[in-house]
Amino acid sequence: MSEPVFGPVPSRRLGRSLGVNNVIGKTCSYNCIYCQAGRTQELTIKRRKFYDPEWLVDKVLYRISELERNGEEIDYVTFVPNGEPSLDINIGREAQAIKEAGLRTAVISNGSLLWMEDVRSDLSVFDLVSVKVDAVTPRLWRMINRPHPDLEIKKIIEGIKQFSNEYRGVLITETMLLGNIDYSLEARRIAETLRTIDPAKAYILTPVRPPAESFVKPPSTHTLLMVYEEIRAVLGDRVIVLQKPEEGEFTALGDLEKEILSIISVHPLRIDQVREIIRKHGGTMDVIHKLVEKGLAEIVVYNGREYIVRRTR
Repeated sequence: MSEPVFGPVPSRRLGRSLGVNNVIGKTCSYNCIYCQAGRTQELTIKRRKFYDPEWLVDKVLYRISELERNGEEIDYVTFVPNGEPSLDINIGREAQAIKEAGLRTAVISNGSLLWMEDVRSDLSVFDLVSVKVDAVTPRLWRMINRPHPDLEIKKIIEGIKQFSNEYRGVLITETMLLGNIDYSLEARRIAETLRTIDPAKAYILTPVRPPAESFVKPPSTHTLLMVYEEIRAVLGDRVIVLQKPEEGEFTALGDLEKEILSIISVHPLRIDQVREIIRKHGGTMDVIHKLVEKGLAEIVVYNGREYIVRRTR
């Protein structure tokens, strides 16, 4: 029911971002406890075709033309699915076709498949690549990211390093910090790993939207500062902390129910954000009630705020 192209949405790292959900279902190589897209439904490391690549690119280009007619501009076309984008075996073709249309491309990946040569080749097409380094100690990595059993963190880190050495675009990293986890030894290990990856920016994030598991909490200020100082010691001003939700307008075009469902499949929305989307679209809150009644969405409370999220259970 939802569309694979959504937004644009405001991004804390990428400005105005037109989202591309290039995998079907919650298909991922990880099952992160904090994932805002919910629990992984298919845990896999096998790449395959999800959509016809020409059809998907046409969807993107049509959306761009609609936005231009409305006087809207975007900063990036971002492959940011509710899963791992590099599982899409056609992602390189799709990104290349979008770039040839004169658009900047980005991909938000967990980096877990970069030990594969074909994945490194496909992601090298993008103007900007973001990879995840939440932990480097196997026990902690498995606890936070809950990876496919055939994955190994050492092999993943080596793959990310190799990609960094080969890649000519902008490489950034993301490290999600969580509460009730002892980072006293892990902080330096993460920092040293990021030093060898040498990203243009290293973002430290904390949970700001409803996570896959209800026990997930933000880290303490002490933990946040400790990890920040460790990474700053090796990367200097390249480390940036993102603790607050993005600010800015979300755009919905066409069928409002499908549009909201497409966004929340990847990006849970605060109720005030939904109201603003509906107001701009000239709709009513009945669209939310319908999504909930159909079992496609649910209202949850996280950190004292109401969100509408895609129902995955």
